[in-house]
Amino acid sequence: MDKAILIIEDNTDNQYLMQYLLEKHGYRVVWAKDGKTGIDYANQNRPLAILLDIQLPEMNGYEVAEVLTRNDRLKGVPIIAVTSYAMVGDREKALASGATAYMEKPINPATFVSEIAAYINDSKPE
Repeated sequence: MDKAILIIEDNTDNQYLMQYLLEKHGYRVVWAKDGKTGIDYANQNRPLAILLDIQLPEMNGYEVAEVLTRNDRLKGVPIIAVTSYAMVGDREKALASGATAYMEKPINPATFVSEIAAYINDSKPE
């Protein structure tokens, strides 16, 4: 298993903040700016976790989650929807598409890493 956390996010400001917080706590982070690139990386490397934006170009996060969850090699890898979609039913839709968890943006920098670590079996990076 790759010891990296994969962030699939097209907004560089959001990506930078999540990456900064995770790396500050010792995690290695890989960034994909679209769903296809993220799927390809996950299939080849099996990351510790996948942080998935829902509003992505070409292929939305729901579609990405559905593809990722069909891959037996990725069983057990948490997919955490990190999204600004916060209307009634959005959480349920993300979970129904295959996400393990749902977090609303804007993220809370004080609790973000501990919330992510709760879903990772090996919550302490090497």
